[in-house]
Amino acid sequence: MAAWRLAPRPDDPDFSRALVFARPMAGHWLALDVALDRFAAPVRPLLRFSRKDGTHEDALLPGPVLGRAAWLGPVPPGTDAILLAAPAEGFRIEAARLLSFAAVLALCARRRPDRLPVALYQWLRRDARRLHNTVRIAACVRPLAHYPAWKAERARPFEPAFDRAPTGLPRLGLILEAGPGDEDAVRRTLATLLAQGHRDWRLALRWPGPAPAGLPGDPRISADALPDGVAIGSLCPGDVLAPDALTHLAAAFSGPDPADLAYADSEAETPEGLRPHMKPGWSPDLALTTLYPGRPLLVAVDLVARSGWQPGQGARALLLAATLAGPRRVRRIPRILCRVAPEAPDPDGHAADLTRALHRAGSPAVMVRNGDTLDLDWPLPDPAPLVSVIVPTRDRPELLRVAVRGVLHDTAYPAIELVIVDNGSTDPAVAALYAEWAADPRVRRLDRPGPFNFSRLVNDGAAASRGEILVLLNNDVEVLHPDWLFAMVRQALRPDVGAVGAKLLFGNGRIQHAGVVVGLGGRAGHILRNRPADTPGHLGRLTVAHEVAGVTAACLAVARHKFEAVGGLDAEAFPIDFNDIDLCLRLGARGWRSVWTPRATLAHHESVSRGPSVGAARARFEAEGTRFAARWRSVIRDDPYYHPAFSVTAFGEELE
Repeated sequence: MAAWRLAPRPDDPDFSRALVFARPMAGHWLALDVALDRFAAPVRPLLRFSRKDGTHEDALLPGPVLGRAAWLGPVPPGTDAILLAAPAEGFRIEAARLLSFAAVLALCARRRPDRLPVALYQWLRRDARRLHNTVRIAACVRPLAHYPAWKAERARPFEPAFDRAPTGLPRLGLILEAGPGDEDAVRRTLATLLAQGHRDWRLALRWPGPAPAGLPGDPRISADALPDGVAIGSLCPGDVLAPDALTHLAAAFSGPDPADLAYADSEAETPEGLRPHMKPGWSPDLALTTLYPGRPLLVAVDLVARSGWQPGQGARALLLAATLAGPRRVRRIPRILCRVAPEAPDPDGHAADLTRALHRAGSPAVMVRNGDTLDLDWPLPDPAPLVSVIVPTRDRPELLRVAVRGVLHDTAYPAIELVIVDNGSTDPAVAALYAEWAADPRVRRLDRPGPFNFSRLVNDGAAASRGEILVLLNNDVEVLHPDWLFAMVRQALRPDVGAVGAKLLFGNGRIQHAGVVVGLGGRAGHILRNRPADTPGHLGRLTVAHEVAGVTAACLAVARHKFEAVGGLDAEAFPIDFNDIDLCLRLGARGWRSVWTPRATLAHHESVSRGPSVGAARARFEAEGTRFAARWRSVIRDDPYYHPAFSVTAFGEELE
């Protein structure tokens, strides 16, 4: 009998196969190598370790963005069956092995020996969860600096019998702007263009004078201002396209629901070596401020016409104009389809182009510069709308005093109502604080004793408040800068924005919250937690306001009518944890995206008032986590703003 096999499970539409081993699985680690059709969407496969008592644990695998992916993790105690949720076609397991913990430690010693002392410390503390995470990170997770080795291990050659390349794809139009001295770079780009699997393209090759002799002759290449095609994109001299790049891009503009705009991942040579650009899903705010879609990018011709862009204005202006024109169907292709040529640095960034694009589009946003960073200011009405800041609390007067002082005295915003929802405080010092604040007309108090239910406390506070904007604020948050609330309200007032989150720092100044990734840690987690406060994030994401899957309710702003439209926080399913991310996802389902902004920066002494989750508290956390995973499984497998190649075990943007 083979060491393992895949058995069909026709009665389960999600977990449609079972991974069956010929020997007992408990006490081992599972190592998997998987492959995916190169033209299929690399959504993360999901493993379910099921027990006889009906309980289970789930594990997310990385998306096979280069054709292959690898995963290693422990088989939980009591596992009776390993179930698999993955594409029914175009997916295969190439290898499955059960390893001893000693073998996994040996792998760690080879790859990340610096992590072994940490693993030993956690083993001595009998902290199995953290031990397993540490070992997994050491054995499986690669920093971006190791990208060339990671790529070499995962890139899979094209297999015609397995990779089903789409057919009947439309024509694409490309523009290549060149200048003196670009002859060799143009030849490199043309060579990769002529080698494309998708042959139906037209190229406008534009030189400031006559084109040099010796370039490849091809009837598809001309000097036209605008090439023929259903979509238009630009290349730079020296760009090297993957052989299947135009097939992927053309497929985005085919079928009954063609894209308005499509872009793909890329890689680039840097002074530190070859690095990937693993791009998030469509994030228009981030596109305007960082130009992250870069190349390759194509825009449908009808959107080009609607945007007002004209040939000669350049690729940067095309992206800005198309973004501001509001594409309805955007396709992100999480495949590395181009090695982009370096561009000369622009001391102005793209400030002038962005300013012109905002003006032409009639956008209410105004570009603002913060050092080398460009961001957007959104309008604030005059007078500013009333903001109701809702603070649930119980005892801990030393925390509450700091939080309230920050709202009432260290915040520059002119129209604030503070609603304190007291959950049965008994400390006399808290009563003294309430007496001190009684004369301030901005302060209201609700007494809500009983079992702690964060969601219900917040909902009661919101119902009793009067503000147009609601701000949920933990009692262990400290205001650091007076303009934090302006930044959040400007975002919350935007018609298409739901929840707005802040940059929160631990007491030691390191990042506590920079947005939530759904799927991180298996359910949802804070990206780049514990990194230095000035960490820019991949592609500079943390330097500007941008879209995220969710934000924490430790400091969350939302327009009242949107909060009420989705029924507020879910006090039944998520009384204490996951309620904020669930709120963000329900807002997103109604078309209101979540935005995180670094221009609102506060300190969060996380969970100081409640303490760590252990014992019964941990069991309650796990129960809420299980409900969250059941409700939002599709998002857990594919957070649109977190690349499927990134690890969900590490809290950083690292490769798995």
